[in-house]
Amino acid sequence: MTRRTQIGALAIAMAIAINCSYAPPRRTSVKPAEKRNPAPDFTLKDAQGKSFNLSDYKGKVVLLNFWATWCGPCKLEIPWFVEFEQKFRDKGFAVLGVSMDEEGWEIVRPYVERTKVNYRVAIGHDMMAQAYGGVDSLPTTFLIDRDGKIAAVHIGLVSKSDYQQDIHTLLGAAPAALSSAVRH
Repeated sequence: MTRRTQIGALAIAMAIAINCSYAPPRRTSVKPAEKRNPAPDFTLKDAQGKSFNLSDYKGKVVLLNFWATWCGPCKLEIPWFVEFEQKFRDKGFAVLGVSMDEEGWEIVRPYVERTKVNYRVAIGHDMMAQAYGGVDSLPTTFLIDRDGKIAAVHIGLVSKSDYQQDIHTLLGAAPAALSSAVRH
């Protein structure tokens, strides 16, 4: 390996360690309801081995977070998500964490217990990441509206206030089915 190759490899490793991503953090604002696409449904197992689907959460605003135990920015966000789960769950909100750790529950379960995660966590896989457009950077978070549609995407570390603003926007919005029923 040449010196230049070694330096390049070290720079990439440092970027991954610091940001867990090659891309700079970016956030999309909440899209208008008519421009949202359905979130792909999935079936995963939580830490207790119980299967669940995204469709089980229809009618709720869902923060779907792809993360890993080795990802520094992910570790910064998790306490925010714990707070959001506690603060907003009675308002029709849920956080779902999808760990992309290759070691699986062996490493994820102790981390979740140690950090007192209060929301459902599952182990993800490449097919699921591809269904969501190819989750190439961690953290990647999807905000899903009450109708099961992707309202916003956050790639990399974005501010806690950005998440709060989007959650408040989505919690204030009635599901399309209810809105249309009210109009008729």
